[in-house]
Amino acid sequence: MQNCFWRRILAFLAVFFLAGSIWITQPTPAYAYDNPDLLPDHATPVVDLAKTLTDIQENNLIKELNNFQEETGWKLRVLTQYEKSPGRAVINFWGLDDKSILLVADARGGNILSFSVGDSVYDLLSRTFWIELQTRFGNLYYVRENGEDQAILDTLKTVEGCLLKGGCSVVPGLPREQWILTLISSTIGGVICGFAAQPRKEGEIFAWQWALILSPLWGILFLAFGIGPVVTRTSEWLPLVRNVAGFGMGAIVSFLSPVFGRPPSNAES
Repeated sequence: MQNCFWRRILAFLAVFFLAGSIWITQPTPAYAYDNPDLLPDHATPVVDLAKTLTDIQENNLIKELNNFQEETGWKLRVLTQYEKSPGRAVINFWGLDDKSILLVADARGGNILSFSVGDSVYDLLSRTFWIELQTRFGNLYYVRENGEDQAILDTLKTVEGCLLKGGCSVVPGLPREQWILTLISSTIGGVICGFAAQPRKEGEIFAWQWALILSPLWGILFLAFGIGPVVTRTSEWLPLVRNVAGFGMGAIVSFLSPVFGRPPSNAES
């Protein structure tokens, strides 16, 4: 009984010290849920708490966003934060409504960009557009090469351009990394098409039946993943020509591979 008593005492002390250590080391919340004290006392479309933008960039951006709102009626707002955030206080500060777009830049996460979009915006820019926009400009690689300030400015330029032309189904522009993926997809589609078209009967030159059977596979790789992302994002012809050439080269090499792999016949004397 005495051993059981001391075990309970030790267990109680262990739990007490563990709870105390957690309470002591628990970090203070980085930002408040609703902290209007962080907001300026004057109207401005840009609140740069993280000091991401230079003074010149901030002033130019304020003029640009104000002029854009006067001309189009769309309300674009920018909030940068790091250790503290005004939280939901920005809703009343900016009067965010159905025609508002709030860009929040926070370097603490893996992707620095997030958006709060009014319902009317979705009629022109779908939810998938915002996901692609966040992935395009907010990823660590883009920020590392161009800087947080340029990521914010490029994002706003893209949004303004799409709103001015009445909406976008995808984010305009074709980054090199995305084009490389489309080229790989086109080439793989060509390889599958060439393999399917290899003759399998005596005297057959082109097995069009097999090529037709496998057309859903190589057609999706070539058209949907190889050509589609290019023509919907850019009007340049060079990436399109390269993808078509990649498909053709993949198909030719795959189609002729049995000929190259066939051992040479030795002539008998």
